[in-house]
Amino acid sequence: MGRGTTLVEAALLGRLVVGNDCNPLSRILTEPRLNVPHFDEIEERIDYINFTAKAKTTIDLSMFYHPKTLAEIVSLQQYLRRRKARGREDHIDRWIRMVATNRLTGHSSGFFSVYTLPPNQAATPQNQRKINRKRRQTPAYRDVKDLILKKSRALLRNLNDQQRRNLSSAGRRAKFLTGDAWCTRSIHDDSIQLTVTSPPFLDTVNYAQDNWLRCWFNGINHETIGEKLTVVRSLEAWRETIGQTFRELRRITSPGGYVAFEVGEIRKRNLRLDEVVVPLGIDAGFTCMGILINQQRFTKTSNIWGIRNNRSGTNTNRIVLFKKP
Repeated sequence: MGRGTTLVEAALLGRLVVGNDCNPLSRILTEPRLNVPHFDEIEERIDYINFTAKAKTTIDLSMFYHPKTLAEIVSLQQYLRRRKARGREDHIDRWIRMVATNRLTGHSSGFFSVYTLPPNQAATPQNQRKINRKRRQTPAYRDVKDLILKKSRALLRNLNDQQRRNLSSAGRRAKFLTGDAWCTRSIHDDSIQLTVTSPPFLDTVNYAQDNWLRCWFNGINHETIGEKLTVVRSLEAWRETIGQTFRELRRITSPGGYVAFEVGEIRKRNLRLDEVVVPLGIDAGFTCMGILINQQRFTKTSNIWGIRNNRSGTNTNRIVLFKKP
C-alpha cells in the first residue's frame, strides 16, 4: 500500500479498494484521503487544539526543528494520542494526523523541519547534523498550525463534488490490511481485478529507518516494524519470498485480472529484478503481457547527497504486467 497513491487513484475512478502493508503507517497515510473533511471542519478543529501546551519529548530532535516548532509538534502528537486512547478520534483528527505526518521533514519552508530529505526518507540525527553543517543552516521556526491548514487547502483545492463522493463511497467499503503479502486470507478468491505493487528491492532500502520519524510521531515502534519487513541480502531468499507472493496473487486475482509488479535494477545495474520476476509470475500461473521501462530522472534526494549520474542507485522503474488466464 505504501503511501496510498494507488488506492486514492482507484477510489477517484469509482473502484472498490483493498490495501495491504506490513507497516501500519500506510493506513495512517491512506485512510484519511478516502474520507475527506471539508476545509472549514479542519480549520475549526485546528483552532480547538492547544498548540502552546507545555510539551516535551524524550529524544533530541533539535537538528530538525526550532524549539518552538518542536513544542507545537509534540502538543499535536499528545492531542492525537489522547483522542485515540479515549475512542474520540474521528475523520478530521485522522486527516490532521495524515497531513502533519507528511509535513514532518522536507526540503522547503512548507515543512516543519529545516532543509532535509523528502518526507518519505527521514535522515538519521547524525546525518541531519552533517546536512546542517554542509549547508550552514539552523532550524528556523515553522508555524505548525499554519502549515497544516496551508497544505490542507492545497490538497482540497481541486477536489470536485463527484470525486469527493467517489472517495467517500470507496472509503466506506475499503479494506486496510496490515500483514504479509503472501498471506491475505481476508481477501476472497478470484476477487481482485487489478493489483499494483512494488516489493522491497532486496536490501537496497532500509524502510524502517527511513520512516523512523513518522513512526515516532504516530507512536509506532519503527524497530518492531522493521523486524516484520522483508529485507533480504540473498537473491535466492528474495526469489522465494516473491514466489510465495505470486502464488497468493494468483489466488486472489479474478480470471482476466491483472497484476502490475514494479521493480528496478540494482547493484550498479548488474541485477535487473524484472528478469527474476517474469519466470516467478509465469510459474504461479500468470501470463506475462510485457514490461514497461521508465528511465528515471535525478531526484532531490540524490542531489542532496551529490549523486548526479546514472551509474549508482535504481535508475529505471520496470513494471512487469501479468494477466491471469
